[in-house]
Amino acid sequence: MDEAAVTEHITEAYPGVDTVVAMSATFFFYNPGDGTPKDHTFPFATLVTTDEHDQFSDLARPGVFRLNVGVSKDTFRSLFADDRDHDFTALDRIMPHPVYGKMYWVCVLNPDATFEAVKPLLAEAHRAAVAKRAKATAHRSKPCQ
Repeated sequence: MDEAAVTEHITEAYPGVDTVVAMSATFFFYNPGDGTPKDHTFPFATLVTTDEHDQFSDLARPGVFRLNVGVSKDTFRSLFADDRDHDFTALDRIMPHPVYGKMYWVCVLNPDATFEAVKPLLAEAHRAAVAKRAKATAHRSKPCQ
């Protein structure tokens, strides 16, 4: 799979997804069109193509990109129950994000065979973004007491 195919899957499979391309990355936001500016939300997934912000994955290699997905603590722990070392340059392997793993983000470089396993992670991340937006919207619409 290439970057365009991953982007196409995310934007077509999950409703209300909007993208922002900046800083050598594509940021995937849940944006149902309620008027909230994109910079007031947090992405549920990103696609990074350079080593501009970290050098762990060696994204300078031709054609290499990294898909990052924010998952729940439980999901993260179920994926990485053992605390083994990870080769952050390995292709097509789901692993903790080299920087944001502590925040329960996972990543995969050039997902191909692993993409079927990544789809439920993307779905979970999207559902969490939808729930977070609903909660924030409900909070904003409550009258002050």
